[in-house]
Amino acid sequence: MDSLETFVVDSAIESEQEFYRKIIEDNLASLKLAPAIGRIKVVLRPEDSLFQMAIILRDVGTRVTTIDIADVEAKPVAGEVIISIKKEQYIPELLVKLWERYGKANISQPDRWTVAVTTDKPAEEAAFLKEMMVADPRHRLHENLVEFAIRATPEGFRVRYHLYKGNRFVFVASEEALKHEWIEEAGAMLEELTEGGKK
Repeated sequence: MDSLETFVVDSAIESEQEFYRKIIEDNLASLKLAPAIGRIKVVLRPEDSLFQMAIILRDVGTRVTTIDIADVEAKPVAGEVIISIKKEQYIPELLVKLWERYGKANISQPDRWTVAVTTDKPAEEAAFLKEMMVADPRHRLHENLVEFAIRATPEGFRVRYHLYKGNRFVFVASEEALKHEWIEEAGAMLEELTEGGKK
């Protein structure tokens, strides 16, 4: 697991600190989030039935287009566009996008590294496909962060709030109605992390 710059778990009950630290580490590993997270702080307040999490993310990259992962070539005589894959980890996302646009019947994959798109406008479609967004790591990251926070939250804490903006993520959960000051406290935790760690 990539080492975090800051990893703090605070609780009034000392045994909970190690327990939740382990839960967080396990979920970071299972969701493969460790490379994306730079700093994390979690506060547990059992007396308030409160769980707070603040995260500062590392740079997770930009949107991935077809030309980032493959060569695209129009074959006008054959009525096809040939996509020669260079980065196979994005093949599932690419195929979904192609199926949505052209229908499964017009997509073939003669081998692992080649996808053929049947079309009556190969030149136009090749130009479109080069710029087509295949994956947006930030969108997937948002989903995974929410899943991660929910998994780390104590059982029964079903009242939740989260905010994901830029490279910052805040999550607050409780068994009770959330108090505004709890969300503000989580925001203050985020500011601490932004300034370099715990105070």
